[in-house]
Amino acid sequence: MNNDDLISFFKNKKVLITGGTGLIGRFIVDKLCSYQADVKVVSLDDLTLNANVKYIKGDLTNFEFCKEVTKNVDYAFHVSGIKGSVKVTIEKPASFFVPLLMMNTNFLEACRLNNVNRLVYTSSIGAYSSREIFIESEEDSDKPPMDMFPGWAKRMAEMQIQAYKKQYNLKNFFAVRPCNVYGPGDNFDPENAMVIPTLMNRIFKKENPVVIWGDGSAIRDFAYAGDIADGIILALIKGTAEHDFLNLGSGNGYSIKELVETLCKVVKFNYKFDKSKNSGFPKRIMNINNAIKILGFKPKTNLEQGLKETWDWYIKNSSQTNKRHNYFNK
Repeated sequence: MNNDDLISFFKNKKVLITGGTGLIGRFIVDKLCSYQADVKVVSLDDLTLNANVKYIKGDLTNFEFCKEVTKNVDYAFHVSGIKGSVKVTIEKPASFFVPLLMMNTNFLEACRLNNVNRLVYTSSIGAYSSREIFIESEEDSDKPPMDMFPGWAKRMAEMQIQAYKKQYNLKNFFAVRPCNVYGPGDNFDPENAMVIPTLMNRIFKKENPVVIWGDGSAIRDFAYAGDIADGIILALIKGTAEHDFLNLGSGNGYSIKELVETLCKVVKFNYKFDKSKNSGFPKRIMNINNAIKILGFKPKTNLEQGLKETWDWYIKNSSQTNKRHNYFNK
């Protein structure tokens, strides 16, 4: 879709974005403002990022709040979630599972009750059962998700949308599953951040050398948040066809070694791989053929460009981490 088409679709529409101060949400916010939408954001962060947006601080685990904030909304992007490392997922599963279940159930039901015209729910690659290549039609819902507790919470929200479709013939609520997303506005808290922000935090703190677990052979799909935001916006407009959800990713697989070497082009640092440590699952890549076909989804940002933009943002905005709501301090 060209810019004029996007403006025609969103101009003066009342759009609500949960998690609009987070990694993907802030990109959606800025894009929708450029499309002349009337945007408001719900978040628990102490951040105001766009002067043209109304920011509402509130807790989506409160059903009454969800019902109030979704009144008179045309379109909703439910991007709010809880992101954390493998370590914190294992050690603090309730911090993922309980609030995710509550906020997803409450927000989706409030949107249904208030007749929100269109909604996209942002799920996760972690909702998939374990495999190397992820394809929507090959998902086996009888198998447990890779990310056990957050994965089940994500699946439950997807199933809630499926239940609405079957019982109420509600066909304008959609879901997407993004891969490993990174970019400006990511969570850089070293206690619970993902691989790219963790590396950047350690470089920023002058760790020398930066020790990386494993031999660097594990392959992952890293996608830039701005590209994923484009895919989510297209999903709201075009839907997911016969699929319960669509994959969103970069369309490429990168080894951890390739990731580190590319980051080294952006900012010089010394590193070494600790081969005595587990490298993790060998390969996890999103197949995005359906998103390309149905949405016209086209990731534009290569890894080096995305890492540079993320690093440049981080060295100027490292203090933002302290203004983000942290579920793991409870």
